[in-house]
Amino acid sequence: MSAAPPGDPKRRPRYITWLSLGLMSFMGLMVLIVYESRWVYPEIQAYFSQTGSLTGQQLATRARGYVQSAQESLLVATSPLEISEANHALDLAYGLFDVSMYRQHYSCTVPSLALIEEIAEHLEQQQIEPIDAAHALFIVVDCLTRIEMDQLDQRGSVINDFSESTRRHNQVLTYSSLLIFVLGLAFWVMHERQLRQTEHATAEKLAWMARAMRDPLTGIGNRSALHQDVVSRDGESLGLILIDIDFFKQYNDALGHPQGDRLLRQLASMIEQALGPTAQLYRLGGDEFAALLPCPSNSVLAQQCEALQAALDAAGYPHPAHPDKKRVTLSVGATRFASTATAFTGAYEAADKALYQVKTAGRDGWQITVSA
Repeated sequence: MSAAPPGDPKRRPRYITWLSLGLMSFMGLMVLIVYESRWVYPEIQAYFSQTGSLTGQQLATRARGYVQSAQESLLVATSPLEISEANHALDLAYGLFDVSMYRQHYSCTVPSLALIEEIAEHLEQQQIEPIDAAHALFIVVDCLTRIEMDQLDQRGSVINDFSESTRRHNQVLTYSSLLIFVLGLAFWVMHERQLRQTEHATAEKLAWMARAMRDPLTGIGNRSALHQDVVSRDGESLGLILIDIDFFKQYNDALGHPQGDRLLRQLASMIEQALGPTAQLYRLGGDEFAALLPCPSNSVLAQQCEALQAALDAAGYPHPAHPDKKRVTLSVGATRFASTATAFTGAYEAADKALYQVKTAGRDGWQITVSA
């Protein structure tokens, strides 16, 4: 049993589903890529936006620089001005060092700040030798150095975490993209497969319909094809010719059915050639043929009947069982009508009536009857 055609409502939902799933998969892939891009970009911005700001390790580094500058000044100080410059450097170091983050997380911060204040005060009051003050400031330098190293470690940890997180997201993006792409490709392949199956089923149905409209023995149209052609030529002036083979049963009895089938094929070819390319020939069953052709007048129809009779005489097919003659003869009835859905029945009756009159008169002839 062939598959349903594309218009079949049982087929359409599945066809749409495969196509929709394929498109949704590729759209999902794009959404995933956009999401990952939007996740990574803010993370990078948040990390690198700190560049140039005085936080964490940078504050400690600058504070340590000012303390060491004060130490250098104190080691060579010989005048109040040089001591004053050292005090100024200590004030700057104190301002950079005195932040809540250092106070909360590093125990050496508060004692070091107190030491800076004490040394600065003693230097102003000349209660301490500059070289002794310089040596005492190594405690502060040591504290700031530990803060720097810890901040560097934390910064490295943040960088490692960021790198690891980015790597994981890249893996998720890669594998998810691959999975979604494969699924989308699979859905698309299923869609194409379904489409090919539908096209194949449609072609099979059309081929079956074409075979259903043809006579398998002679290859010409059958009774269904005749009715279809009449309906499709609505309003045209047409001629209908009915043809019977005279004494065909006796022919089959004398020569056998294979020879009878051969005669049917020969007659079909001969009638088509005799009536010309504008005529359509049909086998209605057994030894009965019909022809449909454009026919503007009864005279044209008569000419076609005469041409058919002449072609048959020229062919001279032998009929050893014919009671009167030794060749095949035909009985032909014809009529002309204006093609409509209801007029064909009357036209067929008129042509059949003409055919009956030819048979009653002894066969081997033709007659035209006016359609009612």
